[in-house]
Amino acid sequence: MTPLRQAMIQTMRQHGFSPQTQKSYLYVVADLARYYRRSPDQLEVGDLQTYFNYLVQERSLAPASCRLYLHGIRFLYLQVLHWADFDVNLVLPKRPQRIPELLTRQDVARIVGATKNPKHRALLLITYGCGLRVSEAVSLQVKNIDGERHLLHIHQGKGGKDRMVPLTDVLLDVLRAYWCLGRPVLWLFPSEVLVGQHLTATTAQKVYRHAKRLSGVQRRGGIHALRHAYATHQLEHGVPLNELQKYLGHSDLRTTERYLHWLPGISSQNRSPADLIADLGGA
Repeated sequence: MTPLRQAMIQTMRQHGFSPQTQKSYLYVVADLARYYRRSPDQLEVGDLQTYFNYLVQERSLAPASCRLYLHGIRFLYLQVLHWADFDVNLVLPKRPQRIPELLTRQDVARIVGATKNPKHRALLLITYGCGLRVSEAVSLQVKNIDGERHLLHIHQGKGGKDRMVPLTDVLLDVLRAYWCLGRPVLWLFPSEVLVGQHLTATTAQKVYRHAKRLSGVQRRGGIHALRHAYATHQLEHGVPLNELQKYLGHSDLRTTERYLHWLPGISSQNRSPADLIADLGGA
């Protein structure tokens, strides 16, 4: 490990970055080094501007990916190498804004119903029933489930934040039944391949896509569609937007407000979270 990489890891840990953020930032910096075939501490502003132009114009990276590269590389130069400023301009082409296709409750029920493996079924149900990101779902530990208070503890979610999400009776029963089958000790969803590790996000995506294909549901999107469905279905039930923001772990309410695009004219009724798993019927 180079001294620069070690210094960046140490600085990210001091800032409290999540393991996933650390991994992403190290990747983009390594990608920059591969492009120029020399250490990033030997580059100048003009080199970085050329590199970002290359990412946008030649590699045609998605705007979200370009911003990830920008954040990671800017962190390196400002926080690790202590540059006085970071005068690099990232100009992204405008792309049409499309609202993703929303899964209905019937769609979710069909996808879950097509999943016969108890572990995979529990994974999809908790992802939908608690509105989890795939990285949060696969890295759940058994101790994160508070059955007495009916709460799920999300440890170090996106942005390095912890949060608590309500666990409904039906979902808790599903998780208890699943646990009794294999009695996992540490990870709620341990890997069958990697000893001592949890399922990977890639495996979870494959599980979802396979179940969706078997179910006949044609809507586009990966497993993140379950999180979108959770948000919109809770809003339909009347859960206040600010409460949903906490459950989803959004730092900015405007991020949560985007789900209102699916629900024109929706009004908050100050209800408690819906038992979405019970609504699936036969889950």
